[in-house]
Amino acid sequence: MLEMIKKLFYPIIAVLDFITKYFKTIVFLTIVYFFVSSSETSNVDGEGFDSANLQKIELAGPILNVDKVLTQIAEAKRNDNIKGVLIIVNSPGGAVAPSVELAYAIKELSELKPVVAYASGVMASGSYYASIWADKIIANPGAMIGSIGVIFQGTNVEELMETIGVKTQTVKAGKYKEAGTPTRQWASYEKEELEKVINDTYDMFITDVAKARKLKKEDHTKYADAHIFTSSQAKKVGLVDEVSTVSYAKNEIIKLAKVENPVWKKQDKFEKFIDRIMEEAVTNFSVLFTSGLKAY
Repeated sequence: MLEMIKKLFYPIIAVLDFITKYFKTIVFLTIVYFFVSSSETSNVDGEGFDSANLQKIELAGPILNVDKVLTQIAEAKRNDNIKGVLIIVNSPGGAVAPSVELAYAIKELSELKPVVAYASGVMASGSYYASIWADKIIANPGAMIGSIGVIFQGTNVEELMETIGVKTQTVKAGKYKEAGTPTRQWASYEKEELEKVINDTYDMFITDVAKARKLKKEDHTKYADAHIFTSSQAKKVGLVDEVSTVSYAKNEIIKLAKVENPVWKKQDKFEKFIDRIMEEAVTNFSVLFTSGLKAY
């Protein structure tokens, strides 16, 4: 009986045994494959490097470190062959400073060549801020838009510390130096200090949105105030220009860029693979376990 079971499962056991023995070799060959395939300059879909005149840039996951996206934007600015840029957004937002950095980088890019921002899933808070200076914002019919607001969060672990017998010791200079501390409940004057920062940042947010989208700042409670909109609702309040698919967004940037033979710059496959892994890892814990001023 035992021998029969072994024979029955032998193919599966053999495969698992092979993978276990040659795991490093398989990983190495996979990496080589990605590098070789990504080194091709063109393919049947009309994508390439040297002949490319359009570029896609992805903004996905929480906005924390935006160096890679900023580098891609800078490259698109410098490359005279690139006539238009499509930015595909699927992000819940993130830290305020990098969101603003992206917004103004895209603004500078749009002054040189047309930019279309496409909301493929979520374009909320910081990621919406990043997109406001695009020539057009197009949203997938099922996308979620808005959540224009600012938040500062922190934990209060005072009771937990008391339970396990841990106390903090602090030496400080400056009344507000401990504002936002997680070791105790915030004092009223500390909350007021943080509210000043939040309100000023929010005012900057709605001022830029109103200016970029040609909306009235005094009507901000209609399109901002952390409201969450469907794509069609977002169009009604002026946050997006069109509700359609990514194909429509591609056609729009082709029209704006005035290219007769559109060729999209191809992204390195291995680099894209690694990016996806990193995005998943960051998404799993960053929103819950990072504190500070955020545009979520």
